[in-house]
Amino acid sequence: MSPLVARTRARAVATLTLDSPGNRNALSAALVAELAGALAAAGADDGVRAVVLTHTGTVFSAGADLRDPPDPDALVALLRQLVALPKPVVARVTGHVRAGGLGLLAACDIAAGATTSSYAFTEVRIGVAPAVISLPLLPRADPRALARYCLTGERFDAAEAARIGLLTAAGEDVDAVLAPVLAGLRRAAPRALAETKRLLTAKVLSAFDRDAAALTALTAELFASPQAREGMTAFLERRDPEWAV
Repeated sequence: MSPLVARTRARAVATLTLDSPGNRNALSAALVAELAGALAAAGADDGVRAVVLTHTGTVFSAGADLRDPPDPDALVALLRQLVALPKPVVARVTGHVRAGGLGLLAACDIAAGATTSSYAFTEVRIGVAPAVISLPLLPRADPRALARYCLTGERFDAAEAARIGLLTAAGEDVDAVLAPVLAGLRRAAPRALAETKRLLTAKVLSAFDRDAAALTALTAELFASPQAREGMTAFLERRDPEWAV
């Protein structure tokens, strides 16, 4: 099988590219495992100063793969790994992001999106909740905006994503937006970066330590529920679920 996560390195920056176009970079069990391995390798590499997480195609990530979903514990571990990695992780988004894919963005230290990208928390529309991804999301994004978008599943654009704290910045040329960010990271001392990141992520990691077990159990319960079965079936059949009015 071809790798689902491509790896490159240039001038002390490792780039991990989600490359699973067949399912719109959805978080399958295989992709989650491969991304976790790539992050571990980058974190252990003394030649890597920072990590860029990006994607091929027009979708950064469509969320959980409904045909081959990851174990909730594995997804929690991946999100925590992003937050706890001793190197800054920068998300580069030029496509659309849905549901669990937004958890990846929230777990990154810095995130930039192109103005053509769009975002939506679609969990409620298939009968589940953004439980696990709330761990990195709630400490970092605007609570009023999250209440609206998580409860309604509405789509919003990159400018709104930046306004509510899901993105650090948005622009027509995402590489131009990230150029000064990467230049700054390359000039920073490695240990200083690691210790500064530790200070900035302490509250997020506390949320993982306090709530991860309960939210993992909730995710498993909801995905096994009759409403989730109906919602996922409706999604795959491209029709409205039975509760839509």
